[in-house]
Amino acid sequence: MPTTIRLSRAGTHKRPYYRIVVTSSRSPRDSKFIERIGTYNPLLGQEDPKRVTIDAERAKYWLSVGAQISSRVHGFFNKAGIVDTKPAQRAARKPRKDKGGEGAAPAAEGTAAPAAA
Repeated sequence: MPTTIRLSRAGTHKRPYYRIVVTSSRSPRDSKFIERIGTYNPLLGQEDPKRVTIDAERAKYWLSVGAQISSRVHGFFNKAGIVDTKPAQRAARKPRKDKGGEGAAPAAEGTAAPAAA
């Protein structure tokens, strides 16, 4: 069973509070989890020590047994000194191909380039 360290949302409407949890990568975001290893409160100031709390010992254990980290949690771990690598960047999204015939809609009459004489 592949495990992931990620955020699980708690709190109320417009008052978010997140738990940093170890869970199966296939389970829904807020479902049961294996272990809670920290918290994240985005409503606190950037310099507040209670904004992000992490049990570093348990985090290192789960990383040693092969748990993957979400990109947001990776940033928290990097700032706390648990990991020293940059999070993987997502590939840039490519535009969809047009399903229509020529691909582009015909230009309006007033915007077309004049014909060469």
